[in-house]
Amino acid sequence: MPRVIAILLFLLPVGADAGDAVPAWIIRLPDSVPTAFVAETSVAVLHRFDRDARGVTRVAEDYMSIGKGGIGKTRLGDQRTPLGIYFVTEQLDTSRLHEKYGVTAFPLDYPNAWDRRLGRTGDGIWVHGVDRRNGRRPRLDTDGCIALPNERLLALEDTFEPNVTPVIIGTELPWVDAAAVAATREALEQAVTRWAAALEEGDMFAWLALYDDDFRHWGMNKQEWSTFSLETAGSRDIAAVRISDLLLLADPVEAGLFLARFRLEIVEEGGATVTALRRTYWRRSESGALTIIAEDSG
Repeated sequence: MPRVIAILLFLLPVGADAGDAVPAWIIRLPDSVPTAFVAETSVAVLHRFDRDARGVTRVAEDYMSIGKGGIGKTRLGDQRTPLGIYFVTEQLDTSRLHEKYGVTAFPLDYPNAWDRRLGRTGDGIWVHGVDRRNGRRPRLDTDGCIALPNERLLALEDTFEPNVTPVIIGTELPWVDAAAVAATREALEQAVTRWAAALEEGDMFAWLALYDDDFRHWGMNKQEWSTFSLETAGSRDIAAVRISDLLLLADPVEAGLFLARFRLEIVEEGGATVTALRRTYWRRSESGALTIIAEDSG
């Protein structure tokens, strides 16, 4: 039975025209992700970007406080705000918590797979409000969280969707030509497509070749991961692989590191279907080749 791969790549462009300057870290927003946030720590501003008819547009900028220790969280208790790509996991009722958390709070998924790869520890990084009695907080004033004025957080409340909304935390947001972002987007889409096609075709040699020699996952190195994959994914009789809701973001710290987050649907020959969210971290080599350096679910 011939296999036909389905890669669903419907999207809005990041910029309207090739000459437009666009945020370098937002490469592709699918229909399922209407809003992305960028925390620009050098100027203490949280930017809100929405998808619209032109692509991605900045629609709000809000003052924020970050950790007392500054940026670059590496360990528990350092009071630093982490740098990287994170996702909102839930919304918390702060009515019974300390007043410093304000009207509501949205935990982020620090540490992510890349943080864990680098040995970073700690948890409890939130986007939250401020003490109703004290108003605006200094720029460096949290235990590592991002704090917004209560009225602004309430205005943004509906845009923080659990397991959907990304929050990119970096130092200084670069704006680049739209053509450069479009080229990166095309290269990443092609890489993800090759990954899915090799899996569907059962070509484990081509599939594993997309994993970097320095790949690590679940405590396994590349060789151990390859053996495990051959015994699991390589033994499945796959009829189709479908990818949808493809989100592409550039890491704000590591040059040439990108996150591809997508919904993966695997249809087996017997008709059984497995669906899951997958995150793959792609690293671009000096030659321009893209390989997976880390991955995670969710």
